[in-house]
Amino acid sequence: MKVEIDVFSGYRIYPSKGRLFVRGDSKIFRFGASKNQSLFLQRKNPRKIAWTQVYRRMHKKGVTEEVAKKRSRKTVKHQRGIVGADLAAIAAKRNQTSQVRTQQRLAAITKAKAEKKEKESKKPKPQRTQASATTARNISKQQAKGGRGGR
Repeated sequence: MKVEIDVFSGYRIYPSKGRLFVRGDSKIFRFGASKNQSLFLQRKNPRKIAWTQVYRRMHKKGVTEEVAKKRSRKTVKHQRGIVGADLAAIAAKRNQTSQVRTQQRLAAITKAKAEKKEKESKKPKPQRTQASATTARNISKQQAKGGRGGR
């Protein structure tokens, strides 16, 4: 059993029921009742007539069971420690004032300078002899490698 659909109302048309309308350009329109055909020929818009299927679809009538609202997940922010600093250390640094930070920075700089001086004082400086210094100035890189550059 083939069931057709009404062009205007969207209702089903069972066999041996309804009317068929063929327009001048050979397009076929099927109507379930003369009411639908009459409204179609008056060029009424089925989207504006409340009992048609198109109206009901446009105004979301009777679709409660199919469409359930999708739940959107809220993003949750997590704070994690970074390599070399745990979460407590990061929170403590965040709550510090700028004056404390500048003092810590200055203390670290002076400490680094002191360590550098200690290292320099412990290392004996290599003494360059006068002869090796003068020959080094006169020999080019190519000569040092064994080439014929320079003179």
